Amino acid sequence: MHIAMEIGLLLLLSLIWGSSFTLIKVAADTVPPLTMTAARVTIAALLLVLFVKIRGLSLPRTGATWAAFFVQGLLQSALPFTLISWGEQHIASGLAGVLNATPPMFVLLIAMTTGYDGKRITMQKIAGVVVGLAGVVITIGFQSLGQANAAAPFAQAAVLGASLCYALAPMWGQRFAGLPAIVTAAGAMSCAAIMMLPAAMVIERPWTLTPTPEAIIAVLVLAVLCTAIAMIIYFRLVQTLGPLGTTSGSYLRAGFAVALGILFLGERFTWSSLIGMTLIVLGVIAVTVPVRWPWARG
Repeated sequence: MHIAMEIGLLLLLSLIWGSSFTLIKVAADTVPPLTMTAARVTIAALLLVLFVKIRGLSLPRTGATWAAFFVQGLLQSALPFTLISWGEQHIASGLAGVLNATPPMFVLLIAMTTGYDGKRITMQKIAGVVVGLAGVVITIGFQSLGQANAAAPFAQAAVLGASLCYALAPMWGQRFAGLPAIVTAAGAMSCAAIMMLPAAMVIERPWTLTPTPEAIIAVLVLAVLCTAIAMIIYFRLVQTLGPLGTTSGSYLRAGFAVALGILFLGERFTWSSLIGMTLIVLGVIAVTVPVRWPWARG
């Protein structure tokens, strides 16, 4: 494994997924959550299956593998995409990006409570979780004070729920280590499409919607770049960097989300959000980057 290449791919994935928060915000006014997610995963699934065929590969035929794909599709795409899309109807894209920077802390909390990869738990990582969670509390607490939108706290909780999904997804995804990344991505995305299409058709009746041209373009970019291409990179990184390494790009994703929201959407970033984001970033760094403390070298 060429670590420099993997880190480069992690940076690229962080930029791609950071831009998704801006694109979701653009589409959210005229495209409801289930329809947006269904369009993303369906277009991405078709492209990924086509890529598999072009590469001369084939999808697995065992029921157990497809059952695992369904869980992966739910955790990695169907559920978090929907939660974030709904959440961004009520909060800024930059704030959503900050709150969605927490998967590494969820990974460590899961490890601490279940013993998953427990040998890697250190006091530095535990301190990182405490600092990061404090950042989440500060961000949500101050944002909620005087908030005219009563749904905002629930939207923030929805985005945190998406973060939990993103923490569980790479843990589950390690079971696909024997498959090419593109095959895993195609299988999981196909299952996500099977889940989301009927839900969108029944609940939101997308044929009755009138999305703006900007929203249509945003959904297409979300499907092709932020879903199909991003998932190929993602499943490669799950195999090379592991769950914690893969989720460590989340704080970079938060930075990109905030910057793009300010540049393209005119979003304001308050001091309380800045303090909260700083604590979240410090917490995630403490969880993911080992530090050799001088007093511990002996």
